[in-house]
Amino acid sequence: MLSGKTAFITGASQNIGREIARTLADRGANVAVAARSDGIYETADLIDDPDRVLPIQMDLVDDGMVENAIEETVETFGGLDVLVNNAGVPGPTSPIDETRIDEWEHVLDINLLGQVRTIRAAAPHLRESDAGRIINISSTAAKDVVPSKSPYNTSKSAVIGLSRSLAVELGADNVTVNAICPGATDGERIERSISQQAENMGVSFEEAKERLFTGSAALGTLIEQQDTAALVAFLASDEARYISGQDINVDAGACFE
Repeated sequence: MLSGKTAFITGASQNIGREIARTLADRGANVAVAARSDGIYETADLIDDPDRVLPIQMDLVDDGMVENAIEETVETFGGLDVLVNNAGVPGPTSPIDETRIDEWEHVLDINLLGQVRTIRAAAPHLRESDAGRIINISSTAAKDVVPSKSPYNTSKSAVIGLSRSLAVELGADNVTVNAICPGATDGERIERSISQQAENMGVSFEEAKERLFTGSAALGTLIEQQDTAALVAFLASDEARYISGQDINVDAGACFE
């Protein structure tokens, strides 16, 4: 399905990023797995063919490191076809008047400008691909906001705007650009968020989980990491060649517009 393609994946040291890397590799792609932490080496060990994986330690807020990481990927695999901007931070859980400006700057620098940095570095190579793909991970929080998470909600809304804008800009070069909006995804990160929200709301963990997430989902559940990874693989494939400028929810039916 993706044989011969090369993908660069940020935030690939754990969770959804790791699952995206495994899924794309399982479908035949070469994968460069990038993140600050050494968890990328654990991700690389999960790929059956070591010749098709390149772990790269990279700080997403460092322009030079981002540019070097993209160039190393191109030199190693002979090109770049797919960019998956998955890295992100949840930011603070607090009311606006208790949220510091430096906290806002940190969230926007990683969740939004981090994607801008990788796209700037990757765009010339994606233009050279027969079918370039940019897949930006946003969130349903861009549409159905999570209380007391203004920096995160705002950054993920901006990712949708960025994706729509670049779909128009890069369309003439046969590069598609889409955003995926995962809903609440089972795992340690969402558990921490629910715990914080439960404390803020003065309710139990399970009650907060139902109020904020599963109670409003048509399927009554959190999604799994593989659900997002499978959509990434589809958008990276030839079957999705005419899908661009879209923001697609994966949320068990939690968001209805």
